[in-house]
Amino acid sequence: MRDVPEIFGSLVFNDDVMSARLPREIYKSLHKTIEEGKALDITVANAVAAAMKDWAIEKGATHYTHWFQPLTGITAEKHDSFLTPQSDGRIIMEFSGKELIKGEPDASSFPSGGLRETFEARGYTAWDPTSYAFIKDDSLCIPTIFCSFGGEVLDKKTPLLRSMEAVNAKAVRLLKLMGDDQVTRVNTTVGPEQEYFLVDKETYKKRRDLVITGRTLFGAKPPKGQELDDHYFGVIKPRVMAFMQELNIELWKLGVYAKTEHNEAAPAQHELAPVFATANIAADHNQLTMEIMKKVADKHGLACLLHEKPFAGVNGSGKHNNWSLSTNYGKNLFKPGKKPQDNKTFLVCLCAVLEAVDISQDLLRITSASAGNDHRLGAAEAPPAIISVFLGDELTEILDAIEKGEHGENKKAETVVTGVDVLPDFKKDTTDRNRTSPLAFTGNKFEFRMLGSSFSIADVNTVINTAVADVFDRLADRLEMAENIEEELDKWMSQTVTAHKRIIFNGNNYTQDWVNEAHRRGLYELKTTADAVPHFVNEKNIELFTKHKIFTKSEIASRCEIMLDSYCKVLHIEALTMLEMAKKEIMPAVLSYTNEVANGVKLKQDIGIIAEGDATLKLCTRLTDLYNKLYRRTDALEATVAGLSSTNDSLEASSYCRDKLVPAMTKLRSVADELETIVAEKYWPYPNYSELLFNV
Repeated sequence: MRDVPEIFGSLVFNDDVMSARLPREIYKSLHKTIEEGKALDITVANAVAAAMKDWAIEKGATHYTHWFQPLTGITAEKHDSFLTPQSDGRIIMEFSGKELIKGEPDASSFPSGGLRETFEARGYTAWDPTSYAFIKDDSLCIPTIFCSFGGEVLDKKTPLLRSMEAVNAKAVRLLKLMGDDQVTRVNTTVGPEQEYFLVDKETYKKRRDLVITGRTLFGAKPPKGQELDDHYFGVIKPRVMAFMQELNIELWKLGVYAKTEHNEAAPAQHELAPVFATANIAADHNQLTMEIMKKVADKHGLACLLHEKPFAGVNGSGKHNNWSLSTNYGKNLFKPGKKPQDNKTFLVCLCAVLEAVDISQDLLRITSASAGNDHRLGAAEAPPAIISVFLGDELTEILDAIEKGEHGENKKAETVVTGVDVLPDFKKDTTDRNRTSPLAFTGNKFEFRMLGSSFSIADVNTVINTAVADVFDRLADRLEMAENIEEELDKWMSQTVTAHKRIIFNGNNYTQDWVNEAHRRGLYELKTTADAVPHFVNEKNIELFTKHKIFTKSEIASRCEIMLDSYCKVLHIEALTMLEMAKKEIMPAVLSYTNEVANGVKLKQDIGIIAEGDATLKLCTRLTDLYNKLYRRTDALEATVAGLSSTNDSLEASSYCRDKLVPAMTKLRSVADELETIVAEKYWPYPNYSELLFNV
C-alpha cells in the first residue's frame, strides 16, 4: 500500500498546487473569485491556465476537457490537445485563459426539453473555479457548467451552485438578525453514501437485460436471498476487497474522501461512503466515484451495477444524501448541543427544515423519481414514496413544548451496561436511528434516503437548499418588522410546529398503517414517476424557483418534459428487450424442453407403461400451458408497445407507460419466472440469480 497522504489529491490542481505554482497576487485574486464571487480577470485566467497546463503535462496529460453534467444524469467531456502548430512545422503545448474559461460543445444532442430545436446546436461550458480541476485518462478535466446559446441552463451543476448561493445569502441574513456577528458565509455540506452491486463480468455479459437496461427483466427467486442477514457487514470476499482497495487508491488520487466500505444487506451488494464536502464538490466527487467504480470493476473481471433494482426480491441500491449547513467559522447549524432546548439557532433551523420539507414534499419526491427507482421505493429496503421526517422522541418532545409555548427538557443520556467487567460501559444516544424514514435527522445532519443509486445528488440538494432558503428569507422579513426578535422567534417556531408537524413521523415507514396515517394527514403519496414529475410545474414550485433565480419558468417546464421523456424511453427500451429475450431465447428454450418431455410421454405410451396421473404427463401439460400463456403475454406486450407510439404528448405517454406498459411487462415476467423454476437448467438461456449473486 502506497503512502495515502502522498497519493491523496495527487491528480488534483488543488489549493496547495495553486499556492505553490501561481504568483501571489494571482493566487489571491483567484481566491476572491472563489470565496466572494468576484469577476475573474482575463490576466488571472491566463496565469491559471498556464500553471494548470504545465502541471498537467508534468503529470502525463496531453489533452484538456471541459467536464460537465448535462441532463442525461451522467457526465460529458470533449477532449482537445494542448498541441498548437507552428509555422516551421513544429508544435508547442499551449492553453490560454480563454480556453480555460469557456468551451463550446455541440448542444444539439443533449436533452433540452424543448428549450432548443435540434438545428440550434451552439452550447457553452464555463469554468467553475469553486471545483478543482483534475487529471483523468491523461486529460486535464476542468469542472464547468453548461448552458445554451440563449443562456438557458442545460446542466445539473448551475442550479446547484445557484441554490448554494441562495441558502448562503438567506442564512447569513437570518443569523445576523439573530445576533451572530461572526457569520459571513454559510456552506451546504453533503456526504453521499453510495450503494452498488458487483457481479462476475462474464456472467453479466450472458444477461442481455443486464447489459442493455442495467437490471434483470426476468429472474426467478433463488433458494437463498438475504433471509439469513449473513452478508450485511460480513467478511469482505478477497476479490471484492481487491476491488475496494484499488478503488480507494484511484479515488484518493482524485481527492475523493472515500472513507467507509462494507457489505450491504443483499448478496453481492456493497456500500462506499465519503467524508463530507461542500455540495458542489460532493456532487462532482460522486459522479467521479460512479465512473471509477465501473472502470476498476472491469479491471477485476467484475461488473458494477448502479441500477436501483437490478434484482427482484432482494434489496435495491440507494444513495443516502447527508445534508447540513455550516458557517464560515465552523459552526454546524444542525448540531443540537447538550441542551438542544436552549440552542435557539438549532431550533430555528430545525423548524425551517420542517416547513421547507412539508411545503416541498412533491419536489423532494421528484428528485428521486425514475423508472428504475419506482421498483425500489416502497420495497422492504427503501422508504415508501411518501415524504416524512424522523426526529426521534427527544427533539419531538422539545418541539411539542415549543408549540405550547413551554420550555422543553432534554433527556439525560443513559448508560449502556455491558455486564462484562473487562468491557467499558458507555453513554447511549438520546434517540435511536430510523432506517425506514425518507428524511431522518441523524445527530447533526439530515439523511435523505430516497435517492436511487445512479442518481446525481445535484437535484435533491438544489431543492433542499432552495426550499430552506425560502423559509429563511420569509422569516428574516418577519424579524425585520418585529419589535422583539426573541419573542418573534418563539412565536414563529410555535406556529411553524403547529402548521407542519404532520411531516414528523418517528415510527416504521414500511407499514401499511403509516401509509394510511399519511393519507389521513394529507401527505402526498406519489407512487410512480408518472405521478410525481407533473408536480414540477405546479404554480408554487415555479414561484419558489423563479423567486430565488434557480430556474426560469421555461427551464422548469423543460426539466419536467425531460424526466417524463426519459421515463417513457427507459420503459420502452426495457419492453423491447423483454420481447427480444422472450421470442428469441426463452420461448425456444421452453419449446425444446417441452419437446423432450413430450418424447418421454410418447415413449411411455408406446411401451404401455403410462398411468393416469403420470408425473411426466403432468409436467408436459404444465409446460404446454405455461408456454401458451407466455406466448399470449408476449403478444399482449408487443401490442402494448405498439400503442405507445400513438401519442407524442409526454404526460399522456407517461400515464400510458404506468397504466398499460408496466403491468404488461410484469405479467410477462411472472410467467417466464415460473417457467424458469421448472425448465431444466441446461435449456434455460441465461445465468440464474444464484449464479449472479453468489458467483464472486
